[in-house]
Amino acid sequence: MAQVSAPEFDVRLARSAQDMRCVQRLRYDVFVEELGGDGPLVDHTERLERDSLDAHCDHLMLVDRAHDTVAGVYRLLPPENLAAAGRYYCAAEYDLTALEKTGKRVLELGRSCLHAHYRGGTAMHHLWSGLAHYVTQRQIDILFGVASFHGTQIAPLAAPLSLLHHRHLAPPELRVRALDTSFQRMDLINPADLDRKAAMMQVPSLIKAYLRLGGYVGEGAYVDHAFNTVDVCLIMDTAQMSARQARIYGADVK
Repeated sequence: MAQVSAPEFDVRLARSAQDMRCVQRLRYDVFVEELGGDGPLVDHTERLERDSLDAHCDHLMLVDRAHDTVAGVYRLLPPENLAAAGRYYCAAEYDLTALEKTGKRVLELGRSCLHAHYRGGTAMHHLWSGLAHYVTQRQIDILFGVASFHGTQIAPLAAPLSLLHHRHLAPPELRVRALDTSFQRMDLINPADLDRKAAMMQVPSLIKAYLRLGGYVGEGAYVDHAFNTVDVCLIMDTAQMSARQARIYGADVK
């Protein structure tokens, strides 16, 4: 992948063991220390958040050049690596049959996070621009992956989950469904009773970014007690993503 540069950031793939340590350490800071997650391969001594899929994925890094710091990361599982990986991460939470039936080239996105110091600025824009280049170079048709609300209590999340269900539900041909083992209905509030503006304010910024780029959600949320989150599965058509990204961000997507 060609390096994507900005005045203060580089976006590139991890290419060394040291890069991977930086990726996994940022993930530890966000997913374990900040959000209270855990997992069987998490290294609390070295402060590394990792799992069995890491070795089979590409890891997109947003690097702050001035401070030589990894500001953000994205884990990417392209179709060529699926056989070696053995599974998609999402398959533990969602029935992916609808995506498999499309016959299209799909890319799983995961473990996306920004260091706290870089939230609310241009960092996510640069990370998305790098992702757009990756998608174009590999001729990906569909993106998908889980994104999370913090915590596992459903009542405080009734409004944003209902908004996602009523306004952004994927069309039937792309509609994955949360597994019955931890399926959570999302249509919890009648559309007529929903304060959409207030509900959208509760939606995490990453999920909002997916929606702005034309993303949909699957049917049902998944309560992930290990990571202390309520997950939704987001799906995007990359042709729609490219057009909307150019319109919203003015991105140079080639």
